[in-house]
Amino acid sequence: MEKRHLGRTGIDVSVIGLGTMTWGEQNTEREAFEQLDYAVDQGVNLIDAAEMYPVPPRAETQGLTETYLGNWLKNRGKRDDLVIATKVTGRSGMDYLRGGPRLTREQIHQAVNDSLKRLRTDYIDLYQVHWPERKANFFGKLGYNPVDDSDAVPIEETLAALNELVEAGKVRHIGLSNETAWGAMTYIKEAEHRGWTRPVSIQNPYSLLNRSYEVGVAEVSLREDCGLLAYSPLAFGALSGKYLGGQRPAGARLTEFTRFTRYVSEQAQEATQAYVNLAWEHGLSPAQMALAWVNSRPFLTSNLVGATTLDQLSENIESAHIQLSDELLERIEALHQRYTYPCP
Repeated sequence: MEKRHLGRTGIDVSVIGLGTMTWGEQNTEREAFEQLDYAVDQGVNLIDAAEMYPVPPRAETQGLTETYLGNWLKNRGKRDDLVIATKVTGRSGMDYLRGGPRLTREQIHQAVNDSLKRLRTDYIDLYQVHWPERKANFFGKLGYNPVDDSDAVPIEETLAALNELVEAGKVRHIGLSNETAWGAMTYIKEAEHRGWTRPVSIQNPYSLLNRSYEVGVAEVSLREDCGLLAYSPLAFGALSGKYLGGQRPAGARLTEFTRFTRYVSEQAQEATQAYVNLAWEHGLSPAQMALAWVNSRPFLTSNLVGATTLDQLSENIESAHIQLSDELLERIEALHQRYTYPCP
């Protein structure tokens, strides 16, 4: 398994990382253990979780994903061989989380302590801000619409709290998620100005159906050594082709949870069909072509794949060993010109 540098940390992470947001909802603890055993055996060393997982978030299941991962770490004893990442929930209406999560100093300290207990570990390798406190263009918003967010917790306070966690040894490194170029640079420059810990990664959605990361944030990744951890690289499984023609396979995410419509619009379906046809034409599985393309991006640190079955996980991890031809990459770019941002 290819490894890539995690920012300027000296840590190398696998080009394929294991996403976990199905554990506790679509996957049992036993299935989570099976996924972890298989992924680690294949050379995956980056495991990504979040305090709010599984998804969709519910009070009844909140924290189960970290609990499953913590139980596995305790059972297998491989903690020091792995890079464990998790996230603090951004501002939202999830009142069951600290009465409504905010990125204040007090809440961040409480959140990390709770995550450490569930993960059954003394430290978190990568602690990420799940999404900004301020109102910005994330979660499906392509353009920025200025609104009043003067009550938002300042980035300075959030970063100061994260720096305290690093100094206390509870967190080794920090990262961002669902962040913009402005937000990322504000964190980076504030950290440099004050001599605080610096973000080492940005976890944003990135796939053939959503390449908005390239517009501004990719330059930050390359120039500031703050690489992309790509999530939803298969667009909730849509790029496998399994939802085309109105199909809704039993147990699949978009079958179980109809609230998720980001990747099933008419334009998304047209783009997906075009990419699926291109993969078949080149003798590749659509999922592996989509993942191998993400793997090939120069600003990528790790590609976070999720799965509900071991067969899916095996197919996804195998993409790390697929090299796309120059001709195929050119064909993909031609399709991107036709379907530029079907699913931001």
